[in-house]
Amino acid sequence: MKAALIRVYVAHLAAAQVLYEKYGRAADPWMTLVGYFNSMSELGGMRRLVDDDVTSRLRKMDERGLAKRNRPFVEELTSRKSSSEIPRVLSRLEQPFGSPARAAQVSGDPTPGSEAQGGNAGTAGTPTTLRPIDVLLATNMISVGVDVKRLGLMVVTGQPKTTAEYIQASSRIGRAHPGLVCVVYNWSRPRDLSHYEQFEHYHATYYQQVEALSVTPFAPRALDRGLAALLTSYVRLSSTRYSKNEDASNVDSPDAIPYFDLAIEEITRRAAAITNEAGAVTRVRAELEKLRAYWLRKASSTPGLGYKTRNDGRTLGLLKDPEQGNWEPFTCLNSLRDVEPMVQLILDERDLGEPQGASKGENA
Repeated sequence: MKAALIRVYVAHLAAAQVLYEKYGRAADPWMTLVGYFNSMSELGGMRRLVDDDVTSRLRKMDERGLAKRNRPFVEELTSRKSSSEIPRVLSRLEQPFGSPARAAQVSGDPTPGSEAQGGNAGTAGTPTTLRPIDVLLATNMISVGVDVKRLGLMVVTGQPKTTAEYIQASSRIGRAHPGLVCVVYNWSRPRDLSHYEQFEHYHATYYQQVEALSVTPFAPRALDRGLAALLTSYVRLSSTRYSKNEDASNVDSPDAIPYFDLAIEEITRRAAAITNEAGAVTRVRAELEKLRAYWLRKASSTPGLGYKTRNDGRTLGLLKDPEQGNWEPFTCLNSLRDVEPMVQLILDERDLGEPQGASKGENA
């Protein structure tokens, strides 16, 4: 497996250099090779191979009909990087390689930590811009939130654990230019072997292969977080009378009763079809009735009630953001990725039975 990865990395890096010397910056998307790994141990092993075997072979690739390439600048996008280092890595990924005229001026191997426009894209030691990344080794951290449009080359080591992860990771490539994704399978792993044997069919239908997520619909905590937003959306979108932000107060009229009734019936019917539990349906209906009563009470007692608070000094919002104080009936999440706020802990390091105020060693 290691020998195969070395050959694949060398071939891709050297071939990209050929295109770069021939076409200049038009070949920039393929000058940065993204290596995707399923585990930190595999990534760590490849980091050593890139620094040693891959680097030494790249210097002689002109003898094999490709182009030699100086010591590649290697970066990681893994959990080993601190939150302050990740923006720097992403900034480097945005850095394109220079022009062919400057590439011809390269002499010697710039050090991996050099801030110069290094590699084969500029004169070594010239402190112009950040040095572009030749090889980025990444785990599933690259799957979400990385939107670097210039990337066009990826080598996936082993089949990712899920199809969804495979789609997310490989979609980082070719966002603005044609992309190439190479998968290196491990013949000793049955799952990799199976994907190799069914490669064409799997990739032709891999959106059908996405695994179903395990969820618990209409659970009590799910209702706390999402039911208010669901009711608000249903009523607001039912009629243009309630669609504008300031129309949240219009529900305080007999005309709104049918819309509320329809929303409650539809949502409870959905709960019955999904859960097949009478208790869950009863709980959903009771919570919806409480939310309706609360909304009507706010509409009658709050002049200028809107769905969201405006900075005009008149519109007060029915919906609250999670960070705005205590959780209220109409506190709604901004995203499905929202999580619980951090909790400050005070650790009591006294031994069991020690009096309050005693410090370590006081009773010794």
